[in-house]
Amino acid sequence: MLRGVYPGSFNPPTTAHLAIAEAARNRHDLDRVVLSVSRSALAKQHVDHPRFDDRIAVLEASVAEHDWLSVRVTELQLLADIAEGFDVLVVGADKWWQIQDPAWYGGDEAARDAAMGRLPTLAVVPREDLEVPVEVRLDVPADRIDGVSSTRARAGELELMTEAARAFARRTGAWIDRQRYEASGSGGAID
Repeated sequence: MLRGVYPGSFNPPTTAHLAIAEAARNRHDLDRVVLSVSRSALAKQHVDHPRFDDRIAVLEASVAEHDWLSVRVTELQLLADIAEGFDVLVVGADKWWQIQDPAWYGGDEAARDAAMGRLPTLAVVPREDLEVPVEVRLDVPADRIDGVSSTRARAGELELMTEAARAFARRTGAWIDRQRYEASGSGGAID
């Protein structure tokens, strides 16, 4: 059984996240793709909105109709640790460039090289502004990812979110109306 891992905050999960997972599955003939969310993501330790449990519940609802997709919560932060035991690591070009920066390893190039050496096969989603070597490039149909970002979804472009995230945002205000969300006290309830 071939398994890929796609780490991220998925805050909120978007249609592009699902398209990337599907492209990785198809390109690498994966039986399962696991969306992995760190409780305290590296460089994003202070994300507290929406509540972590709500974000995970929405992500699980977003992948529920796909038997090849699942969600995993982890305490791990380094991508090399998160990817251990998987056949493919799926990342965006920005993350791919970050994991090569010794700053993430306390400035230690040997630690960076050791971590990079532990990585499984890479599937790197290109971005216009970042070069990605062809041997690790994961092509995703442009019409499924162009202009789609969690940042834009949080700014109110609900159509970029997965159906489950969009419904949760409309019902509770998550991602789009912090005061309404805080007042909703949703506690992970997903319809």
